[in-house]
Amino acid sequence: MDNLFFKYDNEKLSLIFKEEFTLYSISKYQVLIDAINVSNFKAIIIDLSELTFIDTASAIYLINLYDKYSSQNITVTINTTNKNILDTLELVKTKKQKNTLSLYNKQNNIIKYIGQKAHKYYLGFLHFLDFFGELFINLIYLLKSPKTIRYKEILFEMNESAIKAFFIIALSSFLIGVVIAYQSANQLSLYGANIFIVDMIGLSMLRELSPVITAVIIAGRSGSSYTAQIGAMKITQELDAMRTMGFDPYRFLVLPRVIALIIMMPILIFVSDIMAVFGGMIIANLDLGISFDLFLDRFSNVIEIRHFLVGIAKGPFFAILIASIAIYRGLMVKDDTQSIGYNTTKSVVESIFAVIICDAIFSIIFTNLGI
Repeated sequence: MDNLFFKYDNEKLSLIFKEEFTLYSISKYQVLIDAINVSNFKAIIIDLSELTFIDTASAIYLINLYDKYSSQNITVTINTTNKNILDTLELVKTKKQKNTLSLYNKQNNIIKYIGQKAHKYYLGFLHFLDFFGELFINLIYLLKSPKTIRYKEILFEMNESAIKAFFIIALSSFLIGVVIAYQSANQLSLYGANIFIVDMIGLSMLRELSPVITAVIIAGRSGSSYTAQIGAMKITQELDAMRTMGFDPYRFLVLPRVIALIIMMPILIFVSDIMAVFGGMIIANLDLGISFDLFLDRFSNVIEIRHFLVGIAKGPFFAILIASIAIYRGLMVKDDTQSIGYNTTKSVVESIFAVIICDAIFSIIFTNLGI
């Protein structure tokens, strides 16, 4: 190799690089250098004094070579007076140290990372509680002053967020009722317990599935809409303009949406109950030969009104959770469009998660109370 020379002096080895050392020379040099048994040497000199040019790739190779020999308790020296070469080597060395430190911090500070994340979520939860408290205060204010209620806006939001969702909720609930009845029919017929399909559909749909299905659909449809709308208004500075003109965004934007969803959620659950039971009734008739009259007779005798009321009672609580989380996420949008997508996704996920937790709490409470 014309541009790489080796010089041996007792226990000292000199690697002499000449002219140019670039990416295309590394593989050839590496073969020659790796063939040397460096265990016989106590000192190695990387001589770059006759080198005229070096690129970053070859600089990385030389720094790695320096570190490799140093780790073997060999004294390594780099000789050069060329400022450009020295600057390139220093740049590569500094960058490598930063990357190594960053990797070390990530690998050895897991507890710190977990603590920072937990603290961040804790602060976010406190901020949400602050928002929720202000929302509750404004609701109390409306109850004390009914004249300030914006009925037109509430009716508009009832139509947009709930009435237009009737079809998708009805269809989804019907299909869920069909699926549950169809899957249950085969198992019940094996034991001659066909009539108990009425009990299964009635209890599962009225108490649990209809409220949860409705809440999930509303969280994905209306909740995401709330977040996107308010987020867009924040980006376009409409919220700031409202405050400048003396309008409270809570009373003009937040409360109408919350109140509309509180009013409509029980109605949507009721529609879901009807369609789910109807779907189960059809499958019970087709697969098990249970007539509509027999199904309804059994349903009225076995399914108590309290099961229906339990499901309906969950509606306002689910509505408050979905609306408050969706609007809060809308207010958290920053001044870029990417933030709208991020917060809309967070809104849907957090709303569904909150609904499931709330439903689990209700189940535990109602079970312990014997309801």
